[in-house]
Amino acid sequence: MSKSLAGAAAALMVIMGCASAVGISGEPDRTARLAEFRRPTEIPFPESNPYSQAKAELGRSLFFDPMLSRDQTRTCATCHVPSMDWTDDKPRAVRNDDAPMAVRTPTLLDIAWIERSLGWDGRFRDLEAVAFVPISAKANMDMPDTLLVERLNATPSYVEAFRQAFPDAADEARPVTRLRIEQALATFERLIVSGPAPFDAWVAGDSAAVSAGAKRGFDLFTGKANCSACHSGAIFTDGSFHDIGTASGDDHGRGRFFPNSTALRYAFKTPTLRNVARRPPYMHDGSAKDLAAVIDVYDRGGIERPSRSRDIRPLGLSSQEKADLIAFLETLTDAGADGPAHQPITAEPPRP
Repeated sequence: MSKSLAGAAAALMVIMGCASAVGISGEPDRTARLAEFRRPTEIPFPESNPYSQAKAELGRSLFFDPMLSRDQTRTCATCHVPSMDWTDDKPRAVRNDDAPMAVRTPTLLDIAWIERSLGWDGRFRDLEAVAFVPISAKANMDMPDTLLVERLNATPSYVEAFRQAFPDAADEARPVTRLRIEQALATFERLIVSGPAPFDAWVAGDSAAVSAGAKRGFDLFTGKANCSACHSGAIFTDGSFHDIGTASGDDHGRGRFFPNSTALRYAFKTPTLRNVARRPPYMHDGSAKDLAAVIDVYDRGGIERPSRSRDIRPLGLSSQEKADLIAFLETLTDAGADGPAHQPITAEPPRP
């Protein structure tokens, strides 16, 4: 091949590369990156605790019932408020004596896809293992498991509900057990799914579903700002733990359980970003009052130390870039439907 032909071929390859990276409108081709965030079509349930309508209805009853607290003043919904996207509006969860707890209430949104090592520090092996920690905690619901089992077994409506939800307990005089309480609550909680948002319409092909600023924000999210390194997939979390350079002192997060791990010191669970614009304040300790404060934290890059994630670094974002990132995050907000707290639970689990 002559030098002139070789040069022409190289130029053509450059042009073709640009064509694949830029759409007809001149915007970057985001198709492949958008596809990584496509919503799942089914809610996953573990083989050890399969879905049933009766179990989900029982779990909903338990979730909102003050009988689960010793003095019958608190429920699971005291902290996980449905109208607040299944968290609350406080920097840190509130104890039964009105003092703050150590961390903010995590949302239950899309928890079915964030199955392992739950909690800000990952102390819970799975969703079933979560229930009795707040239920039995002295500072929370203060209800020993034996007392709760006794209380529910003495309630005829619950005895019948447990028999319906757990066919193997149909002939048992005392069908309520700790394990079945855990399984019923977890079944209901897996139905707590965020609704379709404008971003999802854009993923599906509606280019007018989000603004130009939001599109630029998505490019930053998956590019310069590198947010998607941790906030990945349809639920916008990798389900892992990272030190973003904010915690200090003895606030060790996941490192509490792995004291010899440098990477896990000050590392906390990556939260979902679904409906994030409606869920201030932010961070595990509620230290960021709004999304602008969150972006400023990441823009600064946090405390430089051996445990800080390699994906955290000063970003040098302009005011416009920060505004674009917020515009993108706002597209992850659904229409605010009541969700499983009020909707009938059908014979099959609803699809997102």
